[in-house]
Amino acid sequence: MTTDFVSQLRLDQRGMVVLGAGQGIGAATARALAQAGARVLCVDREAGLAEQIAREVRGVSCAADITQRNEMERVFATARETLGGVRGIVDIVGMAKLGPLSSFSDADYEWQFDVVLRHAFLALQLGAPLVAQSGGGAITFVGSISGNACLPNEVVYGASKAALHYLARAAALEFGASGVRVNAVAPGFTRTPRLNQMISDERWAAIGEGIPLGRAATPDEIAGPLLFLASDLSAHITGQVLAIDGGLGAMAAIPPAFVATLKGK
Repeated sequence: MTTDFVSQLRLDQRGMVVLGAGQGIGAATARALAQAGARVLCVDREAGLAEQIAREVRGVSCAADITQRNEMERVFATARETLGGVRGIVDIVGMAKLGPLSSFSDADYEWQFDVVLRHAFLALQLGAPLVAQSGGGAITFVGSISGNACLPNEVVYGASKAALHYLARAAALEFGASGVRVNAVAPGFTRTPRLNQMISDERWAAIGEGIPLGRAATPDEIAGPLLFLASDLSAHITGQVLAIDGGLGAMAAIPPAFVATLKGK
């Protein structure tokens, strides 16, 4: 019997929860899942952003601060009521506070781990049983190349993303028998709305010169692999952290002057 690979990408009528759906990678992911047939609960801290993307994808909006347990409980209660069941969760939420280790206060440290890791822990603890009860599915987190390699002024952010990667791998072992796959993606430089406000086109061009593919990613180019990991095409993939970095992870960390020497300059 020939496998219908295209049909395995479909998510028809599957309930999917997107945490951080309001803009950037989250909005692109909500669109991707909806185009594949999913019914999407669009969750964002800002109600207006959640409502806007929910209208666009004909989904359901939910405004919540998912770093709080009671708010995450409300998210999954809403998912049960409006979607009937949850076959997948994609968690995009995360921000970076940059600076040297010496500049971080206790409050800074706690905020960074809350905004990267606490909601992921809650999504697994509260959401994984619901996915299992719904017939199994996939939970995917958006990590970062900062969790794979050390970058200047990202010691606390990178540590929180590395912990997120570990959490995804370890949870995959714990929940695999219940039919729940857990993975993460690790994007490199990505032209999200937030970063576009901070980085000029000229600076983006300069960043692209250091990426093997010659440019930073778009949010859609992160959403595509997230759709793949949510679908049955990835039915035997769990406990993985997929780099989406344009080849940055394949590069050796060598001084720029030596690179110029190798190029004969």
